[in-house]
Amino acid sequence: MSEFSFTDHSHRRFNPLTQSWVLCSPHRAKRPWLGQTEEQSTETRPSYDPKCYLCPGNTRATGTRNEQYTSTYVFTNDYAAVHENQPMCTNTDIEQVTRSSSNDLFRVESVCGTCKVVCFSPRHDLTLPELSVEEIIKVVCAWQQVYADLSRNPEIKYVQLFENKGAVMGCSNPHPHGQAWALSHVPSEPAQEISSFRAYQKKHNACILCTYVEAELVNSKTESTNRIIVQNESFMVVVPFWATWPFETMIVAKSHVSSISEMSDAMTRDLASAIRELTIRYDNLFECSFPYSMGLHQAPTATHEDGVCCHLHLHFYPPLLRSKEVRKFLVGFEMMAEPQRDLTAEQAASRLRALSSVHYKSKV
Repeated sequence: MSEFSFTDHSHRRFNPLTQSWVLCSPHRAKRPWLGQTEEQSTETRPSYDPKCYLCPGNTRATGTRNEQYTSTYVFTNDYAAVHENQPMCTNTDIEQVTRSSSNDLFRVESVCGTCKVVCFSPRHDLTLPELSVEEIIKVVCAWQQVYADLSRNPEIKYVQLFENKGAVMGCSNPHPHGQAWALSHVPSEPAQEISSFRAYQKKHNACILCTYVEAELVNSKTESTNRIIVQNESFMVVVPFWATWPFETMIVAKSHVSSISEMSDAMTRDLASAIRELTIRYDNLFECSFPYSMGLHQAPTATHEDGVCCHLHLHFYPPLLRSKEVRKFLVGFEMMAEPQRDLTAEQAASRLRALSSVHYKSKV
């Protein structure tokens, strides 16, 4: 029997943050594709769209008019997923849908909170990779301000900052923007990560991501084990060893920083630079506006009791697989059993690392 090869043979990789496994099947990348292809927009967007609900000075669907903003712009989502003031759900209320009071089978919790929209720029046509470092710094500063402001509300237990880029990721408006959802509880995904942080700290007396950063720095000395795409003084951009999505990445703070509130001015600049370097490479991969969902994981709030064990990092989950028309689907086995990927983390990192840090549109 031939020797095991990570580029040819199936194997599972463990995600220590979520305590879950992902099946890697690199040989499947060779299979022919006759499935769904995504339509790519060839439309050139204007710098200002009078019909866009997010452009400066325009009136939104609810009748509220945007300010004539010239930088980032933050406002409360007109169609928020949660609201600050709503009644609590009692056992009597639960009986309306279960014919019994709350028990191990039928549990309900009332959720309160608020949602913010963060417009990255007044320009309707520029996404993050097309902004300058200085302009992305303003975005990061807006995130810091939103996070700090929402953390001051004692009813808020968690703040999630995120961006959905591209229609394929469910983005309802093409004007480059992100969101902040603030909730009265810590959601399942970050709660699992925090549990993993605590367990690793207890077992090893160390932070799991501090240890991971050190290990990947050592791994980067050999091409076959190098998963780092780019790095600077404060942040590392890496394809996680346990990545699920084809070109999934993490931007991880090299030092133990619990949240963006703790970043120095130098770290803020370095984070903006890392975001720009990564997203330019994403766009360059298939020479398109590369879709993804991105989110910051950090201390639930600036004052949360679990904050000390948290380590600031950003997840990027892009769906494209073989080209700008072919995307990855999490279906079938992946929904019923566990996630699966066709490309190893090392192969994905090598491809992204080899790309130019100059946006392809700048070369035209």
